[in-house]
Amino acid sequence: MRDRARAALRRLRRLERREVRDLRAWLETTSAVVHVSALLFVPLLVALVTYLSMQLEELSFLLFPPLAAGSYTLFTDPKGKYASPVRFVGGLTVGAVCGLIAATASDLLLPGASTGALEAIPFEAALATLLAGAVTWLFSVEEPSAYSAALLGLLVPRGQRVTFVVTVLGASLLVAGVFLLWRRNVYERRAQFLYHSLHGDDHVLVPLRGRRPDATAMLAARLAAAHDAGKVVLLDLVDGSERATAERTRLAADGAVRLPTDVEGEPAAEGDDEVAAAVDAIEKRARDIETKAGVPCQVVVADAGGDVSATIREAARRTNCDLVAAPYEARHGKLAGWIRDLFRADVDVLVHRSAGDRRGWRRILVPVRSTSDVAHSMVDFAQRLAGQSGRVSVATCVRSDASRRRAEEMLADLVDPFDAPIETRVARASIESFLTDEADRYDLVFMGASRDRSAASRLIAPPTFERIRDLDADVAVVDRR
Repeated sequence: MRDRARAALRRLRRLERREVRDLRAWLETTSAVVHVSALLFVPLLVALVTYLSMQLEELSFLLFPPLAAGSYTLFTDPKGKYASPVRFVGGLTVGAVCGLIAATASDLLLPGASTGALEAIPFEAALATLLAGAVTWLFSVEEPSAYSAALLGLLVPRGQRVTFVVTVLGASLLVAGVFLLWRRNVYERRAQFLYHSLHGDDHVLVPLRGRRPDATAMLAARLAAAHDAGKVVLLDLVDGSERATAERTRLAADGAVRLPTDVEGEPAAEGDDEVAAAVDAIEKRARDIETKAGVPCQVVVADAGGDVSATIREAARRTNCDLVAAPYEARHGKLAGWIRDLFRADVDVLVHRSAGDRRGWRRILVPVRSTSDVAHSMVDFAQRLAGQSGRVSVATCVRSDASRRRAEEMLADLVDPFDAPIETRVARASIESFLTDEADRYDLVFMGASRDRSAASRLIAPPTFERIRDLDADVAVVDRR
């Protein structure tokens, strides 16, 4: 009974961790950030103004509708046409002034025409909207809020109209100040505390398999070298040796060497020539990587056993690595089984398919379907590799020109958090033809692993990296845990 309870508890913890990861991945999209912010800040600001109206009798509740509408416009489109605090404050204030002028003109020209409180006559309503439209057009301030403030200003009692204008100005300044603080400290810096890839994925484990493992190891070193705390761990998998579970780690700081030891910590057998040869070869690779990339490099030799993926995951856990950079391996046109198992594991994975044994990547293409945590990771990886002198292009493909504007906005949201200049491209073509035509202009193409698609969808249309094999550029397939 106790074992069942523990097993159930473990399942609940796994489910909780998965939900937290899914929530974090959802929050790594710009649309989620702005909508959550609008959902939180607009009600809080309205509540604050309501509290002030309860304390100050002069603060009219009539200003709340335009204030709430304008606040929502600011927070949901912080980079849009109307996301200007000056336009926001100016629009509301100009509208309130136009309403004051229209109501005063009505009192002078048509005395007694108003039938009672909270009522307006057609003349003053038309004059208020005419003035609001003319003034906002002339000064290029926010029009929607100006119209609503002008019309609501007509309902203010005669003795409180000037006070209404002043309170509109004060309340709009309060909202604009909160918006500026939010945009500067939250929205524009969202990459620093939301995007996992910009802080993690700097301890990289590289299983040395396939035809060009050294190219993958160098790519991993370039990624890790972009962060001050970066390191690379080279993992050599040896088959058929009982003592291959021993590891040897060279500490880059002081050059100390720990000889191979078995599981109990005793020295390994002197006759274990297979492990010794593997250690010597992998340590030479580590020295080359440290010299060329300037990043600390550790080495591990382990017995692959019957489950390569499990061995890699255990090595990543023991060496505190948060990214596995694996060389591409295929079986019958599809990814090798151990790589597919890694995609299902609790670790970030990058699978590198080397086309020409490159050791430097300066021109990088990142095709994406939408903003997501994987898309942000690919753009971040591309920036790390390209450096200051390289070029990164982020592209998406559309089927019709009607989808072009939405695609351009999506790409703008995706690259906005990154400091370096990034080219964005929208192509009206299929992803296959686009990559076939454009890949020879780049050194590396990033692709997502398409793990968010259903099994039926993947059966009908395999992932892009499996459909496109003959590119002149290297390919890096990225999967986030």
